[in-house]
Amino acid sequence: MAPPIRSGTVHPARIRVLNQKGFADGRFVLYWMQQSQRAEENHALEYAIELANHFKQPVLAVFGLMADYPEANQRHYTFMLEGLQETQTTLARRGVKLVIRLGHPADVALEAGKKASVIVCDRGYLRHQKQWREIVSHDAECRVVQVESDVVVPVDTVSSKAEYAARTIRPKIHRHLPEFLTGIRPVKVRRSSLNLRFSGINLKRIEPVVEKLAVDRSIGPVSTFYRGGTAVAKRRFAGFLKNGLQHYDRHSNQPQTDDVSHMSMYLHFGQISPLFLALQVEKTGRAGEDNRASYLEELIVRRELAINFVHQTPDYDRFTCIPGWARQTLADHQADKREHRYTRRQLDNAATHDPYWNAAMEEMKTTGFMHNYMRMYWGKKILEWSKAPKQAFDATLALNNKYFVDGRDPNSYTGVAWNYGLHDRAWAERPIFGKVRYMAASGLERKCDIQAYVHKVNKLKEKVKNDR
Repeated sequence: MAPPIRSGTVHPARIRVLNQKGFADGRFVLYWMQQSQRAEENHALEYAIELANHFKQPVLAVFGLMADYPEANQRHYTFMLEGLQETQTTLARRGVKLVIRLGHPADVALEAGKKASVIVCDRGYLRHQKQWREIVSHDAECRVVQVESDVVVPVDTVSSKAEYAARTIRPKIHRHLPEFLTGIRPVKVRRSSLNLRFSGINLKRIEPVVEKLAVDRSIGPVSTFYRGGTAVAKRRFAGFLKNGLQHYDRHSNQPQTDDVSHMSMYLHFGQISPLFLALQVEKTGRAGEDNRASYLEELIVRRELAINFVHQTPDYDRFTCIPGWARQTLADHQADKREHRYTRRQLDNAATHDPYWNAAMEEMKTTGFMHNYMRMYWGKKILEWSKAPKQAFDATLALNNKYFVDGRDPNSYTGVAWNYGLHDRAWAERPIFGKVRYMAASGLERKCDIQAYVHKVNKLKEKVKNDR
Protein backbone atom coordinates (compact mmCIF):
# COMPACT_ATOMS: atom_id res chain seq x y z
CA MET A 1 0.00 0.00 0.00
CA ALA A 2 1.45 3.38 -1.00
CA PRO A 3 2.37 6.01 1.59
CA PRO A 4 -0.44 8.54 2.23
CA ILE A 5 1.57 11.49 0.92
CA ARG A 6 4.85 11.71 -0.92
CA SER A 7 7.63 12.60 1.51
CA GLY A 8 10.14 15.26 0.66
CA THR A 9 12.39 14.09 3.49
CA VAL A 10 12.17 10.30 3.90
CA HIS A 11 13.10 7.71 1.28
CA PRO A 12 9.96 5.77 0.29
CA ALA A 13 11.69 2.44 1.02
CA ARG A 14 11.69 3.40 4.71
CA ILE A 15 7.91 3.91 4.73
CA ARG A 16 5.33 1.12 4.95
CA VAL A 17 1.59 1.37 5.53
CA LEU A 18 0.59 -1.36 8.01
CA ASN A 19 -3.19 -1.50 7.56
CA GLN A 20 -5.93 -0.77 5.06
CA LYS A 21 -7.68 1.90 7.10
CA GLY A 22 -8.13 5.48 6.04
CA PHE A 23 -7.38 8.74 7.78
CA ALA A 24 -9.62 9.59 10.71
CA ASP A 25 -11.16 12.92 11.59
CA GLY A 26 -8.65 13.41 14.39
CA ARG A 27 -7.08 16.29 16.27
CA PHE A 28 -3.43 15.47 15.65
CA VAL A 29 -0.94 13.12 14.02
CA LEU A 30 0.32 10.61 16.57
CA TYR A 31 3.96 9.57 16.58
CA TRP A 32 4.17 6.38 18.61
CA MET A 33 7.81 6.36 19.69
CA GLN A 34 9.33 3.08 20.89
CA GLN A 35 12.53 2.09 19.07
CA SER A 36 13.82 5.49 17.87
CA GLN A 37 14.01 7.26 21.23
CA ARG A 38 15.46 10.53 19.96
CA ALA A 39 14.44 13.95 18.69
CA GLU A 40 17.15 14.20 16.02
CA GLU A 41 17.94 12.29 12.80
CA ASN A 42 14.69 10.39 13.27
CA HIS A 43 12.91 9.52 10.01
CA ALA A 44 9.70 8.46 11.77
CA LEU A 45 9.48 11.76 13.63
CA GLU A 46 10.19 13.87 10.56
CA TYR A 47 7.64 11.95 8.51
CA ALA A 48 5.03 12.46 11.23
CA ILE A 49 5.75 16.19 11.17
CA GLU A 50 5.40 16.21 7.38
CA LEU A 51 2.01 14.52 7.65
CA ALA A 52 0.89 16.89 10.38
CA ASN A 53 1.88 19.93 8.31
CA HIS A 54 0.01 18.44 5.36
CA PHE A 55 -3.14 18.04 7.48
CA LYS A 56 -2.57 21.37 9.28
CA GLN A 57 -2.42 19.59 12.62
CA PRO A 58 0.09 19.24 15.47
CA VAL A 59 2.16 16.14 16.22
CA LEU A 60 1.73 14.37 19.55
CA ALA A 61 4.40 11.83 20.49
CA VAL A 62 3.72 9.03 22.99
CA PHE A 63 5.93 6.39 24.55
CA GLY A 64 4.60 3.33 26.36
CA LEU A 65 6.66 2.51 29.44
CA MET A 66 6.25 -1.13 30.45
CA ALA A 67 6.60 -1.84 34.14
CA ASP A 68 7.95 -5.32 33.46
CA TYR A 69 9.86 -5.34 30.16
CA PRO A 70 11.39 -8.84 29.69
CA GLU A 71 14.76 -9.17 31.46
CA ALA A 72 15.06 -5.40 32.01
CA ASN A 73 16.35 -4.18 35.36
CA GLN A 74 17.15 -0.90 37.09
CA ARG A 75 20.30 -0.49 34.99
CA HIS A 76 18.41 -0.65 31.71
CA TYR A 77 15.45 1.47 32.81
CA THR A 78 17.65 4.23 34.25
CA PHE A 79 19.68 4.55 31.06
CA MET A 80 16.54 4.57 28.91
CA LEU A 81 14.74 7.14 31.06
CA GLU A 82 17.80 9.40 31.08
CA GLY A 83 17.54 9.42 27.31
CA LEU A 84 13.79 9.95 27.24
CA GLN A 85 14.15 12.83 29.68
CA GLU A 86 16.40 14.63 27.20
CA THR A 87 14.26 13.66 24.19
CA GLN A 88 11.15 15.07 25.85
CA THR A 89 12.90 18.40 26.43
CA THR A 90 14.37 18.58 22.93
CA LEU A 91 11.03 17.77 21.29
CA ALA A 92 9.31 20.46 23.34
CA ARG A 93 11.73 23.02 21.87
CA ARG A 94 10.46 21.99 18.44
CA GLY A 95 6.82 22.28 19.49
CA VAL A 96 6.20 18.54 19.87
CA LYS A 97 4.81 17.19 23.13
CA LEU A 98 6.16 13.79 24.20
CA VAL A 99 3.89 12.00 26.67
CA ILE A 100 5.33 9.00 28.50
CA ARG A 101 2.65 6.74 29.93
CA LEU A 102 2.92 3.65 32.07
CA GLY A 103 1.40 0.66 30.29
CA HIS A 104 1.79 -1.87 27.53
CA PRO A 105 3.17 0.03 24.51
CA ALA A 106 0.39 -1.15 22.19
CA ASP A 107 -2.30 -0.12 24.70
CA VAL A 108 -0.70 3.30 25.16
CA ALA A 109 -0.57 3.84 21.39
CA LEU A 110 -4.15 2.72 20.86
CA GLU A 111 -5.52 4.89 23.66
CA ALA A 112 -3.77 8.01 22.35
CA GLY A 113 -4.61 6.99 18.80
CA LYS A 114 -8.36 7.30 19.42
CA LYS A 115 -8.04 11.03 18.76
CA ALA A 116 -5.44 10.78 15.99
CA SER A 117 -5.85 11.27 12.25
CA VAL A 118 -3.05 8.79 11.57
CA ILE A 119 -0.51 6.88 13.68
CA VAL A 120 3.15 6.89 12.66
CA CYS A 121 5.46 4.37 14.36
CA ASP A 122 9.15 3.53 14.15
CA ARG A 123 10.52 0.02 13.60
CA GLY A 124 12.19 -2.46 15.94
CA TYR A 125 12.97 -6.01 14.89
CA LEU A 126 12.53 -8.17 17.98
CA ARG A 127 9.60 -10.55 18.33
CA HIS A 128 7.63 -8.49 20.83
CA GLN A 129 8.19 -5.24 18.92
CA LYS A 130 6.63 -6.84 15.83
CA GLN A 131 3.72 -8.09 17.93
CA TRP A 132 3.07 -4.61 19.31
CA ARG A 133 2.84 -3.15 15.81
CA GLU A 134 0.54 -5.96 14.67
CA ILE A 135 -1.83 -5.24 17.55
CA VAL A 136 -1.86 -1.50 16.89
CA SER A 137 -2.27 -1.80 13.11
CA HIS A 138 -5.16 -4.27 13.60
CA ASP A 139 -7.00 -2.46 16.39
CA ALA A 140 -6.39 1.19 15.53
CA GLU A 141 -9.30 3.17 14.13
CA CYS A 142 -7.08 4.97 11.63
CA ARG A 143 -4.20 4.33 9.27
CA VAL A 144 -0.90 3.17 10.78
CA VAL A 145 2.37 3.94 8.98
CA GLN A 146 5.73 2.45 9.92
CA VAL A 147 8.93 4.40 9.21
CA GLU A 148 12.29 2.67 9.53
CA SER A 149 15.00 4.82 11.09
CA ASP A 150 17.44 2.62 13.03
CA VAL A 151 19.37 1.11 10.13
CA VAL A 152 21.31 2.77 7.34
CA VAL A 153 19.81 0.58 4.60
CA PRO A 154 16.22 -0.64 5.15
CA VAL A 155 16.22 -4.30 6.15
CA ASP A 156 13.81 -5.50 3.46
CA THR A 157 15.72 -3.59 0.79
CA VAL A 158 18.89 -5.52 1.63
CA SER A 159 17.55 -9.08 1.69
CA SER A 160 14.41 -11.17 1.97
CA LYS A 161 16.14 -14.09 3.74
CA ALA A 162 18.47 -14.84 6.63
CA GLU A 163 21.97 -14.17 5.35
CA TYR A 164 24.63 -16.81 5.91
CA ALA A 165 27.47 -14.49 6.91
CA ALA A 166 28.93 -11.01 6.58
CA ARG A 167 30.43 -11.94 3.22
CA THR A 168 26.97 -12.64 1.78
CA ILE A 169 25.23 -9.52 3.08
CA ARG A 170 28.12 -7.08 2.54
CA PRO A 171 27.76 -6.66 -1.24
CA LYS A 172 23.98 -6.32 -0.89
CA ILE A 173 24.37 -3.51 1.62
CA HIS A 174 27.15 -1.76 -0.28
CA ARG A 175 25.06 -1.82 -3.44
CA HIS A 176 22.50 0.43 -1.74
CA LEU A 177 24.75 2.69 0.36
CA PRO A 178 24.96 5.55 -2.17
CA GLU A 179 21.16 5.75 -2.14
CA PHE A 180 20.64 5.63 1.64
CA LEU A 181 23.81 7.09 3.14
CA THR A 182 22.38 10.60 3.05
CA GLY A 183 21.41 12.95 5.84
CA ILE A 184 17.91 13.89 6.91
CA ARG A 185 16.91 17.50 7.44
CA PRO A 186 14.58 18.51 10.28
CA VAL A 187 11.07 19.53 9.19
CA LYS A 188 9.68 22.75 10.65
CA VAL A 189 6.75 22.14 13.00
CA ARG A 190 3.93 24.46 11.90
CA ARG A 191 1.49 23.73 14.74
CA SER A 192 2.62 23.12 18.31
CA SER A 193 1.16 20.29 20.38
CA LEU A 194 2.47 21.58 23.71
CA ASN A 195 -0.97 22.76 24.81
CA LEU A 196 -2.72 19.46 24.08
CA ARG A 197 -4.24 17.99 27.23
CA PHE A 198 -2.45 14.66 27.52
CA SER A 199 -0.92 13.76 30.86
CA GLY A 200 1.93 11.36 31.46
CA ILE A 201 4.80 10.45 33.78
CA ASN A 202 6.90 13.31 35.13
CA LEU A 203 10.55 12.68 34.26
CA LYS A 204 12.08 15.59 36.16
CA ARG A 205 13.44 13.00 38.58
CA ILE A 206 14.12 9.52 37.27
CA GLU A 207 14.69 7.61 40.52
CA PRO A 208 11.08 7.87 41.76
CA VAL A 209 9.83 6.64 38.38
CA VAL A 210 12.06 3.55 38.48
CA GLU A 211 10.98 2.85 42.06
CA LYS A 212 7.37 2.50 40.90
CA LEU A 213 8.29 -0.16 38.32
CA ALA A 214 8.33 -3.91 38.96
CA VAL A 215 12.00 -4.28 38.05
CA ASP A 216 15.03 -6.01 39.52
CA ARG A 217 16.91 -3.38 41.54
CA SER A 218 19.87 -5.61 42.39
CA ILE A 219 21.57 -4.55 39.14
CA GLY A 220 22.16 -0.85 39.66
CA PRO A 221 22.57 1.96 37.13
CA VAL A 222 25.94 2.76 35.57
CA SER A 223 25.49 6.49 35.06
CA THR A 224 29.04 7.05 36.34
CA PHE A 225 30.29 5.43 33.14
CA TYR A 226 27.35 5.69 30.73
CA ARG A 227 24.56 8.20 31.03
CA GLY A 228 21.70 7.95 28.58
CA GLY A 229 20.78 10.59 26.02
CA THR A 230 21.52 11.84 22.52
CA ALA A 231 23.65 14.77 23.66
CA VAL A 232 25.88 12.51 25.78
CA ALA A 233 26.19 10.06 22.88
CA LYS A 234 27.18 12.81 20.45
CA ARG A 235 29.78 14.23 22.83
CA ARG A 236 31.26 10.80 23.41
CA PHE A 237 31.32 10.08 19.68
CA ALA A 238 33.00 13.41 18.94
CA GLY A 239 35.73 12.38 21.38
CA PHE A 240 36.08 9.05 19.60
CA LEU A 241 36.41 10.75 16.21
CA LYS A 242 39.12 13.02 17.62
CA ASN A 243 41.13 10.51 19.63
CA GLY A 244 40.05 6.91 18.96
CA LEU A 245 39.10 6.40 15.33
CA GLN A 246 42.67 6.88 14.13
CA HIS A 247 43.62 3.72 16.07
CA TYR A 248 40.41 1.76 15.53
CA ASP A 249 41.56 -0.85 13.03
CA ARG A 250 44.83 -1.58 14.82
CA HIS A 251 43.24 -1.75 18.29
CA SER A 252 40.12 -3.78 17.49
CA ASN A 253 41.61 -6.75 19.39
CA GLN A 254 43.32 -4.69 22.09
CA PRO A 255 40.95 -4.61 25.10
CA GLN A 256 43.46 -2.77 27.28
CA THR A 257 42.92 0.29 25.07
CA ASP A 258 39.82 2.45 24.88
CA ASP A 259 39.77 3.20 21.15
CA VAL A 260 36.15 2.18 20.65
CA SER A 261 33.10 4.42 20.21
CA HIS A 262 30.92 3.07 23.08
CA MET A 263 27.86 3.63 20.89
CA SER A 264 26.28 0.19 21.24
CA MET A 265 24.00 1.07 24.16
CA TYR A 266 22.93 4.35 22.57
CA LEU A 267 22.12 2.52 19.34
CA HIS A 268 20.23 -0.15 21.28
CA PHE A 269 17.84 2.40 22.78
CA GLY A 270 17.62 4.42 19.57
CA GLN A 271 19.20 7.43 21.29
CA ILE A 272 21.61 7.95 18.38
CA SER A 273 21.10 7.37 14.67
CA PRO A 274 23.43 4.91 12.91
CA LEU A 275 23.07 7.09 9.84
CA PHE A 276 24.36 10.11 11.77
CA LEU A 277 27.35 8.10 13.03
CA ALA A 278 28.18 6.82 9.55
CA LEU A 279 28.03 10.28 8.00
CA GLN A 280 30.24 11.70 10.76
CA VAL A 281 32.84 8.99 10.11
CA GLU A 282 32.68 9.51 6.35
CA LYS A 283 33.48 13.20 6.57
CA THR A 284 36.32 13.01 9.08
CA GLY A 285 39.65 13.27 7.31
CA ARG A 286 42.24 12.62 10.00
CA ALA A 287 41.55 8.94 10.76
CA GLY A 288 42.72 7.25 7.55
CA GLU A 289 40.73 5.10 5.14
CA ASP A 290 41.49 1.77 6.88
CA ASN A 291 40.10 3.00 10.19
CA ARG A 292 37.03 4.55 8.61
CA ALA A 293 36.32 1.38 6.62
CA SER A 294 36.82 -0.82 9.67
CA TYR A 295 34.39 1.21 11.78
CA LEU A 296 31.75 1.39 9.04
CA GLU A 297 32.04 -2.38 8.58
CA GLU A 298 31.05 -2.85 12.24
CA LEU A 299 28.44 -0.09 12.32
CA ILE A 300 26.68 -0.99 9.08
CA VAL A 301 27.54 -4.45 7.75
CA ARG A 302 27.93 -6.36 11.04
CA ARG A 303 25.16 -4.53 12.87
CA GLU A 304 22.70 -4.89 10.02
CA LEU A 305 23.66 -8.55 9.59
CA ALA A 306 22.58 -8.96 13.23
CA ILE A 307 19.29 -7.20 12.53
CA ASN A 308 18.77 -9.39 9.47
CA PHE A 309 19.32 -12.42 11.72
CA VAL A 310 16.72 -11.55 14.36
CA HIS A 311 14.27 -10.30 11.74
CA GLN A 312 14.42 -13.53 9.75
CA THR A 313 14.93 -16.02 12.61
CA PRO A 314 11.92 -16.59 14.93
CA ASP A 315 14.00 -18.50 17.51
CA TYR A 316 16.86 -15.97 17.63
CA ASP A 317 17.00 -16.24 21.44
CA ARG A 318 17.10 -20.03 21.67
CA PHE A 319 19.80 -22.65 21.15
CA THR A 320 17.95 -23.96 18.09
CA CYS A 321 18.89 -20.78 16.19
CA ILE A 322 22.48 -21.87 15.60
CA PRO A 323 23.34 -23.65 12.32
CA GLY A 324 22.67 -27.36 12.02
CA TRP A 325 26.33 -28.22 11.48
CA ALA A 326 27.22 -26.42 14.74
CA ARG A 327 24.49 -28.14 16.76
CA GLN A 328 25.64 -31.50 15.40
CA THR A 329 29.33 -31.06 16.11
CA LEU A 330 28.64 -29.74 19.61
CA ALA A 331 26.34 -32.70 20.27
CA ASP A 332 29.08 -35.07 19.08
CA HIS A 333 31.40 -33.63 21.74
CA GLN A 334 28.94 -33.03 24.57
CA ALA A 335 30.33 -35.95 26.58
CA ASP A 336 33.95 -34.77 26.24
CA LYS A 337 35.83 -34.31 29.48
CA ARG A 338 35.94 -30.73 30.76
CA GLU A 339 38.87 -29.73 32.94
CA HIS A 340 36.79 -26.99 34.56
CA ARG A 341 33.04 -26.80 35.15
CA TYR A 342 31.19 -23.86 36.66
CA THR A 343 27.61 -23.22 37.69
CA ARG A 344 25.79 -20.10 36.55
CA ARG A 345 26.16 -18.66 40.05
CA GLN A 346 29.94 -19.13 39.93
CA LEU A 347 30.04 -17.45 36.53
CA ASP A 348 27.87 -14.59 37.77
CA ASN A 349 30.24 -14.12 40.71
CA ALA A 350 33.32 -14.11 38.41
CA ALA A 351 34.59 -17.03 40.48
CA THR A 352 36.58 -19.02 37.90
CA HIS A 353 40.24 -20.03 37.71
CA ASP A 354 40.78 -17.66 34.75
CA PRO A 355 41.79 -14.10 35.77
CA TYR A 356 41.19 -12.76 32.25
CA TRP A 357 37.64 -14.12 32.10
CA ASN A 358 36.96 -12.90 35.63
CA ALA A 359 38.12 -9.42 34.65
CA ALA A 360 35.79 -9.41 31.64
CA MET A 361 32.89 -10.46 33.85
CA GLU A 362 33.76 -7.74 36.37
CA GLU A 363 33.92 -5.10 33.62
CA MET A 364 30.43 -6.10 32.50
CA LYS A 365 29.01 -6.06 36.01
CA THR A 366 30.70 -2.78 36.94
CA THR A 367 30.18 -0.70 33.80
CA GLY A 368 27.54 -2.47 31.68
CA PHE A 369 30.06 -2.70 28.85
CA MET A 370 32.82 -5.01 27.64
CA HIS A 371 35.33 -4.63 24.82
CA ASN A 372 34.11 -6.71 21.86
CA TYR A 373 37.26 -8.85 21.73
CA MET A 374 36.70 -9.88 25.34
CA ARG A 375 33.00 -10.53 24.65
CA MET A 376 34.07 -13.26 22.24
CA TYR A 377 36.51 -14.83 24.69
CA TRP A 378 33.97 -14.52 27.50
CA GLY A 379 31.29 -16.40 25.53
CA LYS A 380 33.62 -19.10 24.26
CA LYS A 381 34.77 -19.97 27.75
CA ILE A 382 31.22 -20.39 29.04
CA LEU A 383 30.74 -23.00 26.33
CA GLU A 384 33.97 -24.72 27.37
CA TRP A 385 33.09 -24.73 31.10
CA SER A 386 29.45 -25.84 30.92
CA LYS A 387 27.99 -29.32 31.18
CA ALA A 388 26.17 -29.08 27.84
CA PRO A 389 26.07 -26.64 24.88
CA LYS A 390 22.42 -25.66 25.41
CA GLN A 391 23.06 -24.99 29.09
CA ALA A 392 26.02 -22.83 28.08
CA PHE A 393 23.96 -20.93 25.51
CA ASP A 394 21.22 -20.18 28.02
CA ALA A 395 23.74 -19.01 30.62
CA THR A 396 25.61 -16.81 28.15
CA LEU A 397 22.42 -15.11 26.98
CA ALA A 398 21.05 -14.66 30.51
CA LEU A 399 24.24 -13.03 31.80
CA ASN A 400 24.53 -10.93 28.64
CA ASN A 401 21.00 -9.59 29.01
CA LYS A 402 21.32 -9.08 32.75
CA TYR A 403 24.40 -6.87 32.87
CA PHE A 404 25.04 -5.26 29.49
CA VAL A 405 23.29 -1.93 28.93
CA ASP A 406 22.95 -3.03 25.30
CA GLY A 407 21.62 -6.47 26.25
CA ARG A 408 18.45 -7.77 24.58
CA ASP A 409 19.58 -6.22 21.29
CA PRO A 410 19.89 -7.83 17.83
CA ASN A 411 23.66 -7.46 18.20
CA SER A 412 23.52 -9.25 21.57
CA TYR A 413 21.46 -12.17 20.32
CA THR A 414 23.70 -12.50 17.27
CA GLY A 415 26.89 -12.15 19.28
CA VAL A 416 25.85 -14.89 21.69
CA ALA A 417 24.88 -17.21 18.84
CA TRP A 418 28.18 -16.46 17.06
CA ASN A 419 30.02 -18.15 19.93
CA TYR A 420 28.14 -21.31 18.96
CA GLY A 421 28.80 -21.15 15.20
CA LEU A 422 26.37 -18.59 13.78
CA HIS A 423 27.75 -16.58 10.82
CA ASP A 424 30.98 -18.59 11.03
CA ARG A 425 32.51 -21.58 9.28
CA ALA A 426 33.64 -24.97 10.50
CA TRP A 427 37.18 -25.08 11.95
CA ALA A 428 39.58 -27.91 12.78
CA GLU A 429 37.88 -30.38 15.11
CA ARG A 430 38.87 -30.36 18.76
CA PRO A 431 37.47 -31.55 22.12
CA ILE A 432 34.29 -29.92 23.49
CA PHE A 433 34.01 -27.40 20.63
CA GLY A 434 34.02 -29.87 17.79
CA LYS A 435 34.29 -27.74 14.64
CA VAL A 436 33.10 -24.53 16.32
CA ARG A 437 35.73 -21.81 16.63
CA TYR A 438 37.85 -21.96 19.79
CA MET A 439 39.59 -19.21 21.77
CA ALA A 440 42.33 -19.69 24.36
CA ALA A 441 43.95 -17.61 27.09
CA SER A 442 47.26 -18.07 25.32
CA GLY A 443 45.78 -16.26 22.33
CA LEU A 444 44.98 -13.25 24.51
CA GLU A 445 48.50 -13.27 25.91
CA ARG A 446 49.97 -13.44 22.41
CA LYS A 447 47.77 -10.84 20.72
CA CYS A 448 47.25 -8.15 23.36
CA ASP A 449 48.48 -6.84 26.72
CA ILE A 450 45.95 -8.81 28.71
CA GLN A 451 47.56 -7.95 32.05
CA ALA A 452 47.00 -4.28 31.27
CA TYR A 453 43.34 -5.09 30.61
CA VAL A 454 43.03 -6.75 34.03
CA HIS A 455 44.63 -3.67 35.57
CA LYS A 456 42.18 -1.41 33.69
CA VAL A 457 39.20 -3.33 35.06
CA ASN A 458 40.58 -3.17 38.59
CA LYS A 459 40.81 0.63 38.26
CA LEU A 460 37.19 0.78 37.07
CA LYS A 461 36.08 -1.23 40.10
CA GLU A 462 38.11 1.04 42.38
CA LYS A 463 36.44 4.11 40.87
CA VAL A 464 33.00 2.75 41.71
CA LYS A 465 34.15 1.91 45.23
CA ASN A 466 35.53 5.42 45.78
CA ASP A 467 32.39 7.07 44.40
CA ARG A 468 30.14 5.38 46.94
